[in-house]
Amino acid sequence: MMLAVMLEAINARKNRALLYAEMALPESQFKAFRRGFLDEFGRNGLESELARIVAEHERRNGKESGRPIHAGKEVPHD
Repeated sequence: MMLAVMLEAINARKNRALLYAEMALPESQFKAFRRGFLDEFGRNGLESELARIVAEHERRNGKESGRPIHAGKEVPHD
């Protein structure tokens, strides 16, 4: 959930940045810029790094396995 929200915000800004570059660069330079930009900020770059960071954060906080945060501590039973 957090990853999807983050990627949505980033993608909106990526699209604007690419639009600005397209306005400023000749077509041949823009194509090269776009390729490099998406390599850095797309699925094989920043997006996959963020996915790894979020997954690690959730794993450390017990969200991936669905276990409660107090797991491992004795829980009183009535």
